[in-house]
Amino acid sequence: MGTRSAPTHETPSSSVTPVGKHLRRFKLDELPQLWNIVRGEMSFVGPRPCLPSQHELIAARRKLGVYALRPGITGIAQVKGVDMSVPEKLAELDATYLDSGSIATDLRLIITTALGAGQGDRILKRG
Repeated sequence: MGTRSAPTHETPSSSVTPVGKHLRRFKLDELPQLWNIVRGEMSFVGPRPCLPSQHELIAARRKLGVYALRPGITGIAQVKGVDMSVPEKLAELDATYLDSGSIATDLRLIITTALGAGQGDRILKRG
């Protein structure tokens, strides 16, 4: 109740609970998205979904044709540590996957993510 809908990189660290920090650290916060995969709304690998208010990212992805892909839990940008605070670069990495994605790439990204690559979206250090 009263929780602001904001991208992680615009969320102050004070709003993340100790439990939430552990969930994020071990990527357990992604488990509910397995239901979206079962329903066919997401895949394991693909561009991370963004908020409707992230206009710059939406425009960059649309321009590069990224919306032809189903959203995913992990992707090239996440493994490389590029978060949604850099929309153009994120969209370019998403487009790279669009052009070169394969089962082998998916397996590599899933394993790399499971082993801890990428730290998730950064959280503001203030407040």
